[in-house]
Amino acid sequence: MISSTRYWFLLSLVVLAYIAGMFVTLFENDSAQFAVMAMRMVQENDFFTLIKGTEEYLDKPHMHYWLAALSYKIFGIHDWAYRIPAILVSLLGAYSCYGLGKLLYNKDIGRFSALIFMTAQTIVLSNIDVRTDAVLTGFTIFSIWQLVAYVERNSVKNIMLGALGAGLAFSTKGQIALVVIGVSLLCHLAYTRKWNRLLSWKVLLALIVFGISIAPMLYAYYLQFDLHPEKVIRGRNNRSGIFFIFWEQSFERMSGEGVGKNSSDFFFFFHTFLWVFLPWTILALIAYWRRVKVFWKMKFAYRPQFEFLTMGGITILFLLISFAQFKLPHYMNILIPLYSILSASYLFSLYRHEKHTIIKLILGIQYAILSIVFIFVLLVCFHVFKFEKLHCYIILIALLGVITYFCLNREPYYLRIITLSVYSSLLLNGVMNLHFYPSLLEYQAGSTMAEIVKERNIPVDSIYKINNRHTWGLDFYNKKPVNIISSLDLIDKSGAWVYASDKDLEQLLSEGYHWHEQITVDQFRITRLQVKFLNPHTRSKVLNKMHLVQLD
Repeated sequence: MISSTRYWFLLSLVVLAYIAGMFVTLFENDSAQFAVMAMRMVQENDFFTLIKGTEEYLDKPHMHYWLAALSYKIFGIHDWAYRIPAILVSLLGAYSCYGLGKLLYNKDIGRFSALIFMTAQTIVLSNIDVRTDAVLTGFTIFSIWQLVAYVERNSVKNIMLGALGAGLAFSTKGQIALVVIGVSLLCHLAYTRKWNRLLSWKVLLALIVFGISIAPMLYAYYLQFDLHPEKVIRGRNNRSGIFFIFWEQSFERMSGEGVGKNSSDFFFFFHTFLWVFLPWTILALIAYWRRVKVFWKMKFAYRPQFEFLTMGGITILFLLISFAQFKLPHYMNILIPLYSILSASYLFSLYRHEKHTIIKLILGIQYAILSIVFIFVLLVCFHVFKFEKLHCYIILIALLGVITYFCLNREPYYLRIITLSVYSSLLLNGVMNLHFYPSLLEYQAGSTMAEIVKERNIPVDSIYKINNRHTWGLDFYNKKPVNIISSLDLIDKSGAWVYASDKDLEQLLSEGYHWHEQITVDQFRITRLQVKFLNPHTRSKVLNKMHLVQLD
């Protein structure tokens, strides 16, 4: 379907795009927050306690933070070191897409599944703005692959690896991992009628492996919460960490209790999917619809050439998360491997059965997506954040030249679909990682101020703030959380530096404080972009200021 040379060339370019994103400044809030939490583990030599600012952190398990802390131990505390585990586990996820696609279909579909997974926009973004989802997704699809391999081969090795993957995924974000793994596996068992695989001593062995793999996380929860019923977490005492992770966590997300409600829109993930799976969105929607029609026509009867795991898993899980009262776009990430395999299998079927009309239609759609990406890139490079260096123009022109060559090259339609879609992702994310994000993050006050602190050798131990507002960027790049102090106690801190907003400065002035030095930087919530900010002519109207002042 695609030559090995071209396949590995495209995959290498995708990995280079990931590597370019490794060195981007950390985003506030979650990415920088999680990086600081892992940093504190290393600095305080306490790997069992999770602290968010000044609060005990119950919400998520420990695996993501342990992996980041391990990376810090090996490479030092750097933003790129924080991203290494996410990228490595995402590569495991891509290999698992290949393995599962090959197992369910054939090698070509497996290879194409991995390529789609690695270039899906939300997966690329999750390895730059690193939260828990990159690690969760990689371990989850690895577990699904191995457990399905057990169902097909009855192998002890596969079920043990599947149980290990499930344990690591559960230790990363809790119950959602088991729900995705369980639903996907049940869909496969229901379609293949291989229920007898559950009636085996190997399942008991898998449960033991799973228990061993989650034991460190449960022990950490036990030490931090179960041993200390006096701790008040989210307004309640007697919180059991073990009970929370086994029972309360997902119900809180579904109901909005504890974490709050941010969306009751049932269709939130429907319109979110339009961008998270770019540049493959339309292909995936067509693939899903065609697969539903096929199964409906044959009344879900078993046919060896089909699989129900991807379509069934997507349908059930998509509906399930749509009922949640707390929704964020990256909650879709865990479904991306299933979409990748489904899309790859559909395109391969078009190629094998020579469905030229539909293939030409999809190629036209991919040309349109590439055109939209091209227009967006031009806006970014020549309007939003204008190029300032000559080599930027040279690189962009070279990349556009390569894409133009493949657009004009008279290759088979399916090959052009694959190549141009990957180049759409590369063009978009290459510009984002190398130009857009670095320019955007100049407006993130905490990380910008940390650079000034380093340049001017301002002692980080002497920097304070007078409220509980989170300062994750400044905390991480100073390699020390900013000290919190009441404004009244500053009277004993002559010569101290205070990191403050405009409102904080007004409070200090009203209380009689004065300062002889003031450093001011721009501040914007960069994960909540708006048109006024992206337009350089109106950007100043939506910017705030943060200050670092040295008291007299």
